[in-house]
Amino acid sequence: MDLSHVLYALRRRWYFPVVAVVLSLLLAAGWMALQTPMYRATSQVFVSASQASSAEAGGAVQADVFAQNRVATYAQLVSSPEVLEPVISDLGLTATPRDLAGQITAVNPPQTVLLEVTATDASSAQAAALANAAGQRLADAIETLETADDSDTAPIKVTVTKPAVPPGSPYSPNPTTTLGLALLLGLGIGVGIALLREQLDTTVKGSDQLTDLAGAAPLGVIAYDPDAEREPLPALDQQALRSESFRTIRTNLQYTDVDNPPKVVAITSSVPSEGKSTAACNLAITMAQAGLRVCLIEADLRRPRVADYLGIESTVGLTDVLAGRVPLREAMLPWNRYLLTVLPSGTIPPNPSELLSSEQMKSILTTCRNEFDVVIVDTTPLLAVADGAITAAAADGAILMVRHGRTSIDQLEKALTALDQVDARLLGTVLNYAPSKRRDGYGGYGYGYGYGYGHTKEKEKKRRFRRSSTPEPTAEAAPRENANH
Repeated sequence: MDLSHVLYALRRRWYFPVVAVVLSLLLAAGWMALQTPMYRATSQVFVSASQASSAEAGGAVQADVFAQNRVATYAQLVSSPEVLEPVISDLGLTATPRDLAGQITAVNPPQTVLLEVTATDASSAQAAALANAAGQRLADAIETLETADDSDTAPIKVTVTKPAVPPGSPYSPNPTTTLGLALLLGLGIGVGIALLREQLDTTVKGSDQLTDLAGAAPLGVIAYDPDAEREPLPALDQQALRSESFRTIRTNLQYTDVDNPPKVVAITSSVPSEGKSTAACNLAITMAQAGLRVCLIEADLRRPRVADYLGIESTVGLTDVLAGRVPLREAMLPWNRYLLTVLPSGTIPPNPSELLSSEQMKSILTTCRNEFDVVIVDTTPLLAVADGAITAAAADGAILMVRHGRTSIDQLEKALTALDQVDARLLGTVLNYAPSKRRDGYGGYGYGYGYGYGHTKEKEKKRRFRRSSTPEPTAEAAPRENANH
């Protein structure tokens, strides 16, 4: 994963680092609140040769060398009963030498004859008192141990040169250190989880990936727009930036097969909530704006949405024509001052698959193909029920909607296989809900609706594509077409 992919993953899954950092800081704050503040005080002891030793010939040098060699050993004496028992007596403590040994330490800074005696306690004043008492008693113990039995003077003199003072703030817990570590730890965990989830994410996350999976570049990319539910028909406003995506799809679709352009186009998807119905409406409007005679057929007989988006009645429609109750021309409705003709779904039947696979359905498509320049058919998702594959096989080709970050690679593979199994022609794919690279959300919008379809398992097999020999179109043709508007 290169840097660009890492940055994209973090932008897409920013909530993981944020949540991890917040939780880490809260845990750190809670831990600090439960801790007893501890104070640390230090006294300094200086070890030197005694005056008596220095008075002898060469005694000063020998004593200094002796002190330097022994000072590291002296540090260990601070935890001995010879030092701690007098400290307990001096301060009137109830603790035992063993208990007190965990509170007092002594260290010898390298290349020095100093001893730093440090004491810790929950009380600032008590920590200073312990450090001073331990330093003084350590000096006494050293001089006692170094005094020979036949001498009244020790060769070593130990002096407390820097008494301990009560510290103003506790050393533990340290808010700055603790919260800083919690911040770094939370950030590291959050970033790690985000990158791991990105690596484990098997959804389609880009047009390049979709090109590799489908075998050709998508017909268009529709960017996510949070206002899509309130404005489901951006194609009505030709000046709107979002409508440009559908003009690009329209142009690229015209170039899929110049010699034999598809007239009946089925709009489908792998699973629900990929935006196929909204795409069908906007693509039909965009084609009608180009001067084409367009018929939009609502063939999703499970959860129809086209009539709702267009604001028309759907009590009479396709199902009534298929059942022979209403003639086709009477079921068709003009929309938006005859911009296009709409055949709504009609009454939801109990047997959609049987109706859509009937000869009457083929006859309807044939009639519409002869009377209109383009017929857009909104159908069901391919993996939910068989309706979508049946309709796609009867059409001249199908456009497969793929939702960015939602449609899995496995679902896309199964959808392509489903089209292949019924000998349906794949005209191309459209990447929907793609992250916008601009704040204005140029080029697209999002969709959001649900289906009540049951899930059907498809038998997996390696897909084979039947594509047009015409080179794949690109969006570069869109500006040339738009110039005629």
